[in-house]
Amino acid sequence: MPPFSSKKNLSFIVHLLGWVMLCIVLILLSPLSWRMGENDLPDAFWYKQVFLILFLIAVFYSNVSVFIPRVLLKGKNYQYLLLVIGGAILFYFSIIYFEQFIKYPEKMHEFFNPNRPFVPNRRWLPGDVIQIMLYVVSIGLSTSLALVQKWQRDEVNRQDLEKQRINTELSYLKAQINPHFFFNTLNNIYSLTNLDIKKAQEALLKLSRMMRYVLYENQKDQTLLKKEVSFIQDYIELMKMRLSSNVKLNLKIEEPKEDHIIAPMLLLPFLENSFKHGISSQKECEITIRLEVMGETLFFETKNQIFPVHADSPEAKENGIGLVNTQRRLSLLYPEKHRLKFGKNEANNEYWVNLTINLA
Repeated sequence: MPPFSSKKNLSFIVHLLGWVMLCIVLILLSPLSWRMGENDLPDAFWYKQVFLILFLIAVFYSNVSVFIPRVLLKGKNYQYLLLVIGGAILFYFSIIYFEQFIKYPEKMHEFFNPNRPFVPNRRWLPGDVIQIMLYVVSIGLSTSLALVQKWQRDEVNRQDLEKQRINTELSYLKAQINPHFFFNTLNNIYSLTNLDIKKAQEALLKLSRMMRYVLYENQKDQTLLKKEVSFIQDYIELMKMRLSSNVKLNLKIEEPKEDHIIAPMLLLPFLENSFKHGISSQKECEITIRLEVMGETLFFETKNQIFPVHADSPEAKENGIGLVNTQRRLSLLYPEKHRLKFGKNEANNEYWVNLTINLA
């Protein structure tokens, strides 16, 4: 059964039970509270109670389906107040007319006071007050129900719009990541073509495998952490081909033992940043990359010294969208489930990143 059908059925049952309870109060409990048995009451009493219930039902659903959406929710508050007051007057005089039509006052007077003469046009004030209160309760409940339903619809629409906005933004961010990664890697291979053709060919093979991952896995919202780690390892191997002997890599990458899932290419910008700024062709340098999984928690860390990028290199002209996009993706995909810290150690001229993600 579709969800909306179940909700409609539940709503129908709740409404039905509510009106059944009202019928029990007006038709059964009220007569039982009197000194006479309910079987002795005149027929006019039952006619009036049924008329009262049907009128209250009409007031309730007219208010929910017509007056609130077309008047109150349109901002016409004073018109709605006038309609409610007018409805109360109509409700009151309709009951009086119906009572006169079925000779309700005379029949009830004969039933309760058979030895006293009947005085026409003399009404029982407490009864009128109770009937007006029933009208007010019907208006109040129907107004509350309509406003709650509107709030629920608005909340569902707001959530749908938020999901659409997030999906659109994520698609845009991933579309930015792909060329960013691609051009960085091509620049690395271009550097290799001037040094070692064989290594450049090997790098192209690795790149083709990585781009296969980019084309297929990055289109998904999630991928296996194992595949993401393999992609990272391929990327690091590709970077090694262009490193000189004065670059030291400290790698501690743990193979995931469970089938954890993660957003694809989420960690790549941090690696790109380390290799972009942490490599020097003249000075000794060190890059640390650590990835561990403990239970449902992923720990990722990078450390690298900071060296200025050559002004003529393509990397120097980049605006750093990778890290900015990754921060935004983390906030959208893992709200309240990740912790990202990064900064610069001025004493060692070292840049560090610590990322923790709850993959549960």
